[in-house]
Amino acid sequence: MPDEELEDELKEMYEEPKRREKALSNDVLRLSLKALKLQNAISVSPAATVQEAVEQMQKSKIGCLLLVESPTGADEPSAQKKLEGIFTERDFLLKVAGLFKDLSSVPVSKFSTPDPETLRMDDPIGFALHLMHVGGYRHVPVVNEKNEPVAVLSIKDVVSFLSEYFPEDVLNQPPKPLRSTSEREGA
Repeated sequence: MPDEELEDELKEMYEEPKRREKALSNDVLRLSLKALKLQNAISVSPAATVQEAVEQMQKSKIGCLLLVESPTGADEPSAQKKLEGIFTERDFLLKVAGLFKDLSSVPVSKFSTPDPETLRMDDPIGFALHLMHVGGYRHVPVVNEKNEPVAVLSIKDVVSFLSEYFPEDVLNQPPKPLRSTSEREGA
């Protein structure tokens, strides 16, 4: 990198930022989860196999599935669905990966987290952040007033929401970082 380009980049990096009022306030953290763009809940039966669950997660490009039991003989969409558990990519990595040769006969319910903590759409974002931080959760089911799963709150949803309040800090990174390697490192 020529000295002139490096000097310009360093000057830009260390330039005193313009003072501006941060838009994130306590009022923002009091907004309900309705303000977030949450994913619909994707679920499988507790009787599903780990193979089926992993395939569904891959197909849907999601990091968790909810285990939902419908009342006996009720396959219609209006039937109340009871949340039995949550199966996450972390559950797969820590409890399943490398232990079984054939995942098509292993029930997903055996490795899921039963009766997970839940949130409601009216809960404040700040409360959800606290729950996720204290519990170490990356995904939390969101249920309606009948305790039926309606969505899943992901840490990705929260980060996306918060980054909207700091677009300059998040999006205005130098086009060419100072540290660059010609060879690939790490993961």
